[in-house]
Amino acid sequence: MNPYPLKSVPIFKERIWGGQKLQNAFDKNLPAGQKIGESWELADLPSDKSIIANGELAGQTLASVVERYPEQMLGVREAPKPFPLLIKLLDAQDVLSVQVHPAPETCRRMGTGDTKTECWYIVDAEPGAVIYKGLKEPVSREQFAQAIADGTTADLLAEIPVQPGECHFLPAGTAHAIGAGLLIAEIQTPSDTTYRVFDWNRVDDTGQPRQLHIEEALESIHYDGTAEMLPVTTHGRLVDCEYFIVDQGHRAANCQLLLSRGRMRTLVVLSGGGDIVSAQVDPVEFTAGDCLVIPADFEGAIKFARDTVYLTVTLPVQA
Repeated sequence: MNPYPLKSVPIFKERIWGGQKLQNAFDKNLPAGQKIGESWELADLPSDKSIIANGELAGQTLASVVERYPEQMLGVREAPKPFPLLIKLLDAQDVLSVQVHPAPETCRRMGTGDTKTECWYIVDAEPGAVIYKGLKEPVSREQFAQAIADGTTADLLAEIPVQPGECHFLPAGTAHAIGAGLLIAEIQTPSDTTYRVFDWNRVDDTGQPRQLHIEEALESIHYDGTAEMLPVTTHGRLVDCEYFIVDQGHRAANCQLLLSRGRMRTLVVLSGGGDIVSAQVDPVEFTAGDCLVIPADFEGAIKFARDTVYLTVTLPVQA
């Protein structure tokens, strides 16, 4: 393998709360007339695997390439399974359900599900947009269960006004919901295990309410997980947890950033664009909305043709 920056084919997900903003904001070729809430830019789940879109590896899954070339791709002798990141762009035209993702100990106790820790980078926010992140104050399981029965679940959650450029960290076990009018870049562990506890009394196109997972959610929520315990960052090192590290970058037009070997980087481009160049391979162009996996064995430079804001996602160094 001659390492080069890899792009993937987006995987679009229709959601009851989605829209078409990903096409306007990031030039995604969305299916007409569908409410697309999520564009999975990097994925390795059993039913959804990213397909490489560029270069000599085009048409192959990212997972298969990482499995064949773990040292060149990740800088390790044996690749983890699944690929340890899931990266999405979200268009929330309406509020999402109140939900929770299980922590590792909860998955072991229940014997089902996959843990999910995530962070939300606010790309764009309409005036008055909010998220629901953690609890206003600690509660008991019984109090939360009673709120579900009363239809007052949202009253227990901390309602947080948000602005573009903020990053909100949500460890597994945090009760949460994304509010309406938000464009978000989400970085998370590779899991689609979501337990919904309240969906604002909505129904789908057939008039049916969406499935809730009340018992699983009650088993998963951290009832002492208040908003004040969850950090908000706006520049530099945004997240440094056991699963992933996220840094924000901002470069002016005609700047250059050198890339040395040794560590895989994933570049999530939020605005601007340019090229990634190397003496060994052809330049790879990038623009807003692109997500590129830069192999650990790649050496070159990022040349910014326009003023660019981006996220760099790396994995913690293995002991």
